[in-house]
Amino acid sequence: MILVDTSALLPYLKGKETAASVFLQRTLDEDVEIALTPWIAQEVIQGARDETEWRTLRRYLSSQRMIHLADQLRSHLEAARIYYECRRRGLTVRSSVDCIVAQTALEHRVPLLHGDRDYEAIQQVRPLKTLP
Repeated sequence: MILVDTSALLPYLKGKETAASVFLQRTLDEDVEIALTPWIAQEVIQGARDETEWRTLRRYLSSQRMIHLADQLRSHLEAARIYYECRRRGLTVRSSVDCIVAQTALEHRVPLLHGDRDYEAIQQVRPLKTLP
């Protein structure tokens, strides 16, 4: 199983060719199980252009496997620690959500498919396995 970040899923859904979207297509072709988090679903659906797209995205996202944090408070504190440690090292993480997504991947011991430089910073403070 792999966790698919918004930065990989959005280009895939829009038909844009990026390293992450091409990897996602190959993954789906090979029947590898993918998962999302509720935060990823929120990020995707909040960008809907109109009501029709919102409904289509909601239906699609609701059919996907979701993985969740093990313990809400402890996990959010660990995500905050990731952000804190990056900042202390002079590394910029632009989104707190990326820290939560990374923490989810770490807790579930799954690789994260992404196209977002924030995860490169996070990898410097945590053993986060990323794709492609």
